[in-house]
Amino acid sequence: MAIAKAERLMNLALCLLGTRRPLSKRELRESIEAYLEAGSDDSFNRMFERDKDDLRELGLVIETVESLDGEIGYLARRDSNRLPPITLDAEEAAALGLAAKVWQQVRLAGAASGALQKLRAAGLPEDVDPYEAHGALEPRIPVHEAAFEPLMLACRDRRPVAFEYRKATAARPEPRHVEPWALECWRGHWYLAGWDRDRGAERVFRLSRITGKVRSRGGKFTVPVPDVVTVRETVAGWAGETADRSAVIRLRTGAGYPLRAKASRVRELGDGWDELEIPYGHGLDAWLVEFGPDVVVLEPAELRADVMDRLRAVAKG
Repeated sequence: MAIAKAERLMNLALCLLGTRRPLSKRELRESIEAYLEAGSDDSFNRMFERDKDDLRELGLVIETVESLDGEIGYLARRDSNRLPPITLDAEEAAALGLAAKVWQQVRLAGAASGALQKLRAAGLPEDVDPYEAHGALEPRIPVHEAAFEPLMLACRDRRPVAFEYRKATAARPEPRHVEPWALECWRGHWYLAGWDRDRGAERVFRLSRITGKVRSRGGKFTVPVPDVVTVRETVAGWAGETADRSAVIRLRTGAGYPLRAKASRVRELGDGWDELEIPYGHGLDAWLVEFGPDVVVLEPAELRADVMDRLRAVAKG
């Protein structure tokens, strides 16, 4: 929201909340500087009606009252716009305290801390230990990628973005134009789900592969945002979490620990190599390419061919 409009809405809300009697359009126009600068009556009327609708959409209860002489007035009674008392049990208070401590390395840290202080001032119990209540270690969500904050804001504001993205199988980054939907952390890495305008399809991007700055783009989204955005399911599919087959690979000794963690069978071959059997689904070829010369696919043949094709594409790049 533009600063000028936010200030105008705030002034209108204060006028409506601060009056003891209904105020007419004329009185509101004379009280708010932005309305005095609106120009014609038609411009003011359109601006006022939009502002009134926006405040109602934000939750302000605005009453319309007709006086004895037929003049229409407006006010927002304080008793109609007062939040109910905050009542939290020990479990709810512990959950809020735990959530506020998650964000330690990003812009949300200050907001989370401030929100927790306000809740305590409103009656949030201070003697609740969230870790004891939930039997959990102190949580942290690491955010090291510079792209996180601009993408978080773009998801919130429904604003298209552009960035350079290097795929695991590509030697150079490529430009992407994306309508961002949601960010999600999965196994220590952040991913963005959104609509890739260049490819005309839903895509998921790993933030650590975004190079350079995330740039905002004007205009609105061209496709509706889904009610449910399945980031984790998509990434899990890439990593072979939704397994319906098995692959046999040769892996250099001392390398590829994530692959070893997934293996259902490991056999030492000697000469610095091990043989692993790995359950997998869609996308394992892209993951195996990341391990470069430390991995050789033995079977199935189609997986070996897919990995070879990806390696050739990287070599040509």
